[in-house]
Amino acid sequence: MDLSLLNVGAVAVLGLLGVGLYGLLVSRNLIKVIIALQLLGKAAVLGLLVAGKASGQMNLSQSLAITVIVADTIVAVVGMALAIQVRRQLKTLDVRELARLKG
Repeated sequence: MDLSLLNVGAVAVLGLLGVGLYGLLVSRNLIKVIIALQLLGKAAVLGLLVAGKASGQMNLSQSLAITVIVADTIVAVVGMALAIQVRRQLKTLDVRELARLKG
């Protein structure tokens, strides 16, 4: 069995997707949910790079990956700031308890 860079990259993408989805489905803590979403974003970036390598357009895939990384970082920072404010105001980070809030 030949382990090429594309095969290893595809396995890494699927692994990151699996770990991210597992964390998203199992976790009830808001910060852990944000981290799981970050893992899914990193899987998308790695997928872009593997696809760029496979198609021979590495420059395009690298520029798209940098754009995704910047947008993903902004989303993570805003999400963490919101999580901190939720913790200060409501004294909980449990997603199920937050879903029961009304008003």
